[in-house]
Amino acid sequence: MSSAKEEAKKLINQLPDQETWDDIMYEFYVKKKLAKALDEAAAGEVVSHQAAKQLLLVQRTADN
Repeated sequence: MSSAKEEAKKLINQLPDQETWDDIMYEFYVKKKLAKALDEAAAGEVVSHQAAKQLLLVQRTADN
């Protein structure tokens, strides 16, 4: 397993030279969010599409 520093270096090396600081930070943000989501999915911490729809419908009717 790679360290966070090694992963950061790989990510930066894959980006075009003209990337801004904001572009780089966005790439890190997305990578972190995706890694978290994959870890949660692997741990079984997921909600089905149907359950998510139901939660949103309940929330929507409570807001009205």
